[in-house]
Amino acid sequence: MTNQTPPTPTQETTPVQQEGNTKAALTYLVGWVTGLIFLFTEKDDEFVRFHAAQSVAVFGALFIIGLIPFIGFLTLIIAPVTFVLWILLMIKAYKGEKFMVPGLGKFAEQIEQKIK
Repeated sequence: MTNQTPPTPTQETTPVQQEGNTKAALTYLVGWVTGLIFLFTEKDDEFVRFHAAQSVAVFGALFIIGLIPFIGFLTLIIAPVTFVLWILLMIKAYKGEKFMVPGLGKFAEQIEQKIK
């Protein structure tokens, strides 16, 4: 006889949670643009609203930085970082995680609370 421990149940999401996770991931799809759309159209789901606000804060800031002429050469560094951050944030949101970007996550929470 072997001693086998019972498998631990995986945390399953309900269809409503999965829909919210999908919406949260979509807030990052086109950067700050989809963030704004979800921020003003989503009224009930705070998780989606947080990710929408974070999308606006993070990708809005990166967009503005890219417009500044004297640091345009930094685009070679900013572009890959932006791409990696974009993928990371979509994955975290889809998995249902409230991942906060250092420095901008708290600002995103403030935006989300003000625009209700």
